[in-house]
Amino acid sequence: MRNHKRTGYIFNYKKYAIHDGPGIRSTIFLQGCPLKCWWCHNPESRELGPQVKSINDSRNCLRPFSAVIPHTITHNITVYELMKEIQKDIIFYDQSGGGVTFSGGEPLLQIDFLKALLQECKKRDIHTAVDTSGHTSWENFDCILKLVDLFLYDIKFVDPILHEQYTGISNQKIFRNLVKLTGEGKEINIRIPLIPGITDTEQNLKAIAGFINSLSNIRRVDLLPYNPLGEKKYKKLHREIKLGGLKFQKDQELRRMKRIFTDFDFTVQIGG
Repeated sequence: MRNHKRTGYIFNYKKYAIHDGPGIRSTIFLQGCPLKCWWCHNPESRELGPQVKSINDSRNCLRPFSAVIPHTITHNITVYELMKEIQKDIIFYDQSGGGVTFSGGEPLLQIDFLKALLQECKKRDIHTAVDTSGHTSWENFDCILKLVDLFLYDIKFVDPILHEQYTGISNQKIFRNLVKLTGEGKEINIRIPLIPGITDTEQNLKAIAGFINSLSNIRRVDLLPYNPLGEKKYKKLHREIKLGGLKFQKDQELRRMKRIFTDFDFTVQIGG
């Protein structure tokens, strides 16, 4: 019962997700992130802890939980409450080869809460995925290794100067953790946000392809096209928009980016 009483903060719960791992999934977005990416689609997720300022966006109401006040950004919830919702969709996970994905923010910031949720999922034979920036201690990774079936690992830049400029942190820990994670033989999908003129340059993508090609067991890459819909959140939160007016990439541009990775024999998916 100790796990059931543990609490954590989430800011969204997406049912029937199909882009956050295999099959039909529930994606749970945990609060808190150490990065400050200029293009972040979830700026409301950055601070760890309760966030009660309204952003007037019904997509961020946690609809499965009747006790949630509309427009509250985050919700403090127990493992028991969350598992009650997760278990409602086990039939869809089983039929589709799906499961539960823990995203964020950065889910490993709430490592005790995350570990408890993963343990409860494993007790029920639910496939688990963790979507991570990689910026955490190796000890945090180590304590959940046996509980995670798939890591969705985000990479933005190889160049450390550009990484720090656009995310506010160094990428050294991110790369060290990725190397260690591949050494553990875990299934890993690399995810790359394609930000026009910033991360989607040929130079950056070739550098990423070369780096991950040097690692032993990574063969899947998800290229995530830019979506400007998140820009509206900054206005509602009264926060500075460092990137504005960027547009969707055209199909021919996305095909060109995809070829950079297929030339290294990666399996490439455009979108999650």
